[in-house]
Amino acid sequence: MLNVPTDDALCRQAEQLGEQLRECKATLVTAESCTGGWVGKILTDIAGSSQWYDRGFITYTNQAKQDLLGVPAEILQAHGAVSEATARAMVEGALIHSQAQVALGITGIAGPGGGSIDKPVGLVCFAWANRAGEVVSEKQRFAGSREAVRRQAALHALQGVLPLLS
Repeated sequence: MLNVPTDDALCRQAEQLGEQLRECKATLVTAESCTGGWVGKILTDIAGSSQWYDRGFITYTNQAKQDLLGVPAEILQAHGAVSEATARAMVEGALIHSQAQVALGITGIAGPGGGSIDKPVGLVCFAWANRAGEVVSEKQRFAGSREAVRRQAALHALQGVLPLLS
């Protein structure tokens, strides 16, 4: 059975992250592609989130990734939009273009179309970075509908910030 996060589960994770960010006196910036701003929406559903959420970039196209985040065209050409290299460039650009101390980035193929043998539907690449220079990236493959993939990606992205705060 597919374990798709509910709205309550996403909210609980966002609240936990918000508490940690507040305790660390840190702020977060998000750079989203396949989730289309869903992580930012989850975070801003919490009253008082402006204390720890700086801003979000929705960079759905390659051009938007270049224009708003400074993702190099060479990375997009060599690795594609859905790659750890692109996710890493997204978080690095998000930190450069914000006041935040921590960043998360998401790029993937939510489906139902758009996949390939090398990059199937459900493939999502993540990156997390902080101002201390730590950058972590990984890819995951999620199952289910477009919404299920996006929900799973949003939860995973939120969870990935916590280790950078400790």
